[in-house]
Amino acid sequence: MIRVFLLDDHEVVRRGLVDLLQAAGDIEVVGESGSAQEATRRIPALRPHVAVLDARLPDGSGIDVCRDVRAVDSSIQGLILTSYEDDEALFAAIMAGAAGYVLKQIRGTDLVDGIRRVAAGQSLLDPAVTQRVLERIRHGVEQPRELASLTDQERKILEYVAEGLTNREIAGRMFLAEKTVKNYVSSLLAKLGLERRTQAAVLATKLLGEHPHGTAPRPGQ
Repeated sequence: MIRVFLLDDHEVVRRGLVDLLQAAGDIEVVGESGSAQEATRRIPALRPHVAVLDARLPDGSGIDVCRDVRAVDSSIQGLILTSYEDDEALFAAIMAGAAGYVLKQIRGTDLVDGIRRVAAGQSLLDPAVTQRVLERIRHGVEQPRELASLTDQERKILEYVAEGLTNREIAGRMFLAEKTVKNYVSSLLAKLGLERRTQAAVLATKLLGEHPHGTAPRPGQ
């Protein structure tokens, strides 16, 4: 049996998903929640094979839940389910280690099949969304001039940010204090004119993917 956890702030949606998945015969819903914070606590303890996570919640994001849960147990696969076609959210989901990102308009049978594929270790990404993202990567950046102001150390940290690593994980990789890494991240955000870490990750994915140098960001990490 494939063990699944559901995270969606709409109870009606969760009820429908439970009925759909339980009817499949090979899927067991082991838990559900309408809260990102609650799900982050409960999912590692329940150890589902797949966590189906709503991208937008009143108290957070399914993408953040995916990142936090996989930091505790990387065997749990995250499938982001969303009503919105959002390229930046797709980038963020990939960098959070999500195995899939699909729109809620997906047919029920396709979602069941997708959960089976994700549980088997395959990647599932909605073609309508990924095509635009691929076009954005190929044509959205002409030159990496944004990186010119960064020091080598800041650029390396930016690459790790693009891979979805936390400050603590980056500190471990680079043998630096976590506070030092935090200062570097603040500095590179200021230089790039960005406010959020996610924006830096998206920019780095585009720039470093088009102009690789050193360790290029790898989707899914």
